Amino acid sequence: MKYIFALVDCNNFYVSCERIFDPSLEGRPVVVLSNNDGCVVSRSNQAKQLGIGMGVAFFKVKDFAVKHGLVALSSNYTLYADMSRRVMETLCNFTPEIEVYSIDEAFLNLSGFGDNLADYGRRIRQTVKQWTGMPVSVGIAETKTLAKIANRIAKRSPEAAGVFELTEQARIDEALAQTDVEYIWGVGIKTCIKLKRKGIKTALALRGVDAEWMRRRFGVTGVRTVYELRGISCYELEEQPPTKKGITVSRMFGRKVETVEELKEAIASYASRAGEKLRDEGLAAGTMTVFVMTSRFVEPRQRYFNSYGVNFPTATNYTPELIDYATGAVQRLYKKGFLYTKAGLILGDLVPEGKVQGNLFDHADRQKSERLMRAVDAVNLKLPDSRLIWAAEGIDQSWRTKFARRSKRYTTQWEELVEVV
Repeated sequence: MKYIFALVDCNNFYVSCERIFDPSLEGRPVVVLSNNDGCVVSRSNQAKQLGIGMGVAFFKVKDFAVKHGLVALSSNYTLYADMSRRVMETLCNFTPEIEVYSIDEAFLNLSGFGDNLADYGRRIRQTVKQWTGMPVSVGIAETKTLAKIANRIAKRSPEAAGVFELTEQARIDEALAQTDVEYIWGVGIKTCIKLKRKGIKTALALRGVDAEWMRRRFGVTGVRTVYELRGISCYELEEQPPTKKGITVSRMFGRKVETVEELKEAIASYASRAGEKLRDEGLAAGTMTVFVMTSRFVEPRQRYFNSYGVNFPTATNYTPELIDYATGAVQRLYKKGFLYTKAGLILGDLVPEGKVQGNLFDHADRQKSERLMRAVDAVNLKLPDSRLIWAAEGIDQSWRTKFARRSKRYTTQWEELVEVV
């Protein structure tokens, strides 16, 4: 079957979410920061023009705030997740086949939608903007890799005006000739370096390499990239995301943590969140790895990193059980005299919760535990501002990640709705 893919990508997603509810940010250099307001993770076009790089530490660009009126905001993940949901629901009105690729990207199958695909792409773009306020770019092509390239052109070309169709051979050749290999979907830094050493510097040059040569040096993934550039689709639409192989919950602390009690509170909070994620996915975990660490930027004698792994007797998603194992691991890992900056846990060996292998020596009442978790999750879903938390998570939680510059959660909190004066 011949596919026609449209890649819809939100422009500067985090910044755009902020601008939708604060029009005063339009036309100004804006950046959104990572946890604890550490690094730049999203930039407006005006911030990019000032030379502010992605991932740069915020303290290095604070002077821009004075000289150029730079606005820096904390990450507002609740707002971003809800805006992503609204955009994806809007896109579902244009095709029954959609793959949500990331929080700000989606592939749409436009096969059979006629010949005026660019016009349809403009309609998609206009509707998303009208219904959600989100500016998007649309790239259209016969493979996902070509759609990625088309989307990049749609973002950067004034003539494209946000929509670029890459289905005609002459236009494809021209686009590939102007695309460096580092901008090809799936080509990592190491692969890029190796290709350039062989004189393969553009997508057009990569398209023309011998497939067997590519297979020997870069494996089947490299061959698929070559075929995709030739217009042969190797990646179909994934309407159902694959089952997760692991779940990680980790955070930088809002301040340095020294006591074992606070470390236990933090890891209990992370275990609670991990349990929610497991149940939301309908999964249970068979293993857990807990880690703690200090800053990497202190003297060697003040550095410490360690982890501890646990195999559960029976795969579980029961939060009290996860907390018990996690805090026990912290007790083993803790060393007095260190200032900890981060902790986290990784859940592995995930299985469907309805297919957990029983254990002859398991004395827990699993049905009772399941009912309790359903009740807790239902309350927390209905009353997010009055969440039920476990005593092990602590009350004060002064170690929590700081978001000193965070905007309001305009779409999910009644008391933070936009006020019209």
